[in-house]
Amino acid sequence: MSNFCVYILYSPSIDTFYIGYTQDLIHRLSQHNEHVFSGSFTHRASDWEVYYSLSCKSKRQAHEIERHIKRNKSRKYLENLRHFPAISEKLLSKYSD
Repeated sequence: MSNFCVYILYSPSIDTFYIGYTQDLIHRLSQHNEHVFSGSFTHRASDWEVYYSLSCKSKRQAHEIERHIKRNKSRKYLENLRHFPAISEKLLSKYSD
């Protein structure tokens, strides 16, 4: 079983979300806050925090769920992901390998 996850970061200073996927969330968060990805969207802030994460079975599943969330991106949808676990369960089922 893979340890990929989809994550949503939040920056209080710019009141903005960022969506991605990774195998190592702690390391990736550190990279975003240390501006390792020069010129990237997350370069605009240094106070990114994990807002939401979802463990996936594979890289493919994580990528598909990330794309789904980005397509449906709205503040309300992101809040609902965090507050209603059934949404996450449906995503894992819809994008199962």
